[in-house]
Amino acid sequence: METTRQNKIARLIQKDLSTIFQEETRKTHGILISVSVVRVSPDLSIAKAYLSIFPSARAQELLDNINAQASAIRYKLGTLERHQLRIIPELKFFIDDSLDYIENIDHLLKQ
Repeated sequence: METTRQNKIARLIQKDLSTIFQEETRKTHGILISVSVVRVSPDLSIAKAYLSIFPSARAQELLDNINAQASAIRYKLGTLERHQLRIIPELKFFIDDSLDYIENIDHLLKQ
């Protein structure tokens, strides 16, 4: 059960991470990264961000690159949220494969 504070911080981080990824993917054509869900730990020290990456064939490669750059992304996030949050949570990124799962079930139902 997440508290109201956790939900507010999660929405704020999701919005700002979306802005960061939008700026970065603008430089590379053909790649789309969207932040589907952000979950914040009860002590507000860790934020788990679930990313939907297109094309999904390169998703793991891009996720490894994003995890390698997590500290730089946290710094950019800190510059955007410096007036709202006292401590910027540590970022952990995961692949949100729910769209692939839905597509697979839809394909199986059509057979």
